[in-house]
Amino acid sequence: MPSYTIGQAARLLGVSPDTARRWADAGRMATHRDEGGRRLIDGTDLAAFSVELAKAGTADEDTSYTSVRNAFPGIVTAIKLGDVAAQVEIQAGPHRLVSLLTREAVEELGLEVGMEATARVKSTNVHIDRV
Repeated sequence: MPSYTIGQAARLLGVSPDTARRWADAGRMATHRDEGGRRLIDGTDLAAFSVELAKAGTADEDTSYTSVRNAFPGIVTAIKLGDVAAQVEIQAGPHRLVSLLTREAVEELGLEVGMEATARVKSTNVHIDRV
């Protein structure tokens, strides 16, 4: 399972590293330390927190969210696998994106909840790139 630094978590949540650090200090985000002493957030914990944050609408109001070439970097928050098809949800800052793709594509990408991914939107299609 991937873990993220405070800076990486901040980018995925669409906030400043200082905000993410304050949330960690206040106990809103569970962290642990690696061998080098850096604070890390487990991917599944970050995924759950990103969904909670989006539902609460507590993202910084002054933050500008743009889509450069329609790319939305975020964190995988849910995967529903069927026999042939799959549904992948990504929380990209305040944006929740859902993509329907084949089960084979999800398996080839090795997608898991808590993993960093980028949703790319072209017209009405959403494509997922593993980071």
